[in-house]
Amino acid sequence: MEPGHPSEPFRIKSVEPIVLLPRAQREQILNRVKFNVFKIKAEEIYIDLLTDSGTGAMSKDQWAAVMQGDESYAGARSFYRFEKTIKDITGKKYILPVHQGRVAENVFFSTVLKKGDYVPNNTHFDTTGANVAHKDGFAVNLPCPEASLNDEIPFKGNMDTRKLESFIEEKTPDKIPVVFMTVTNNSAGGQAVSMANIKETSTICKKHGIRFFFDCARFAENAYFIKKYEPGFENKTIREIAQEMFSYADGALMSAKKDGLANMGGFIAVNDEELARRMTELMIVIEGFPTYGGMSGRDIETVAAGLNEVLKEDYLAYRVGQVEYFGKILEQAGAPIIKPTGGHAVFIDAGKYLPHIPSDQFPGQTLSVELYREGGIRTSEIGSIMFGGYDPKTGEKISAPRELVRLAVPRRVYTGSHLEYVARVMERITSRKETLRGYRITRQATLLRHFTIELEEMSKENVKVK
Repeated sequence: MEPGHPSEPFRIKSVEPIVLLPRAQREQILNRVKFNVFKIKAEEIYIDLLTDSGTGAMSKDQWAAVMQGDESYAGARSFYRFEKTIKDITGKKYILPVHQGRVAENVFFSTVLKKGDYVPNNTHFDTTGANVAHKDGFAVNLPCPEASLNDEIPFKGNMDTRKLESFIEEKTPDKIPVVFMTVTNNSAGGQAVSMANIKETSTICKKHGIRFFFDCARFAENAYFIKKYEPGFENKTIREIAQEMFSYADGALMSAKKDGLANMGGFIAVNDEELARRMTELMIVIEGFPTYGGMSGRDIETVAAGLNEVLKEDYLAYRVGQVEYFGKILEQAGAPIIKPTGGHAVFIDAGKYLPHIPSDQFPGQTLSVELYREGGIRTSEIGSIMFGGYDPKTGEKISAPRELVRLAVPRRVYTGSHLEYVARVMERITSRKETLRGYRITRQATLLRHFTIELEEMSKENVKVK
């Protein structure tokens, strides 16, 4: 028998009904939201693959932890359990709780960035880049050369360390307060970063006296890929691999809505006492007291429990195996996917799938809209709407390096039959993909425009063919 969807290492003890609305109603909804799937109500979605952030199912231990939540304003017991868990994994001395990742970014970059500074990264995700830009800095992406290839090779999320060296020499360390590494590399297809690349990047930063930080939202998935594919780590536990990863970094920012297996939460972890003090002062102003940081005691408890659960190898084998299976059946349905599949999502190359739609008509958005229209499925465009824009000097349009659609799989939520339904919908779209048309923007924001953008479908006479 051909290997199929991996067996779930859990039983389901609570369920939520989902309803597939009639196609005519879905058409009305798309017109109402002006073709922005972020504006569709959750109750109007059948399968929601928009994000894996905060959308997972919690375990019985996490729900039990909810009842232990200490809601004291200061010095809550819940915080000290949270702090102990994170210190054990990261090895960092100072832990600041925040209610989600972008707050960690806001606090951190507000503290370390000056106008005109540069922040290199293997690839920034949307909120990271936006927070750098919001502080008048420049977010610089330095993905490894293999990232643009479709070869099925591991660690395509690596930093291009040669380019990093050259960039530091060109801009000087004084203009680079921190080098970031996103693990796994979400915007590059959820690709993993090797321990060797982490270590080499850390060495470069130390040589130049520059901080080295992780965006570690999916650190456990990254550690699993290291165990699976990097020689010398096959006999280490996931916890040991994660601890070694963090040992090479000066600090980390985390949205615990991913590998914290929680619906809300995050943290900043650092060793620098002065930096921690300055961030704490700002956090008190904009987020909350240092022992709750914008989170309820209940949420703090669920994150502490989730960070321990996520390190279990049987869970990670299922998690990565489910995404791999999803990629295979989407490919069989005619979708060109980024290979290898990452730990949290399948990325479809919409530019390759819809070659008749140019980047300035957003093929990724076309496919994302069509998945909802055809099957009530919500996904996310990771292309020229999310990462495109305009050159501030020339005013010319800037396109993203690739036009992708991300199908993010919430943790412990959907079964194999749900994913097979998505593949069948994809198959129906493939049979008529040449008839699909692009979109044009009618309204947009300056930063993170994909959340609020408004679009209209190109009319047949205005379609610009490549």
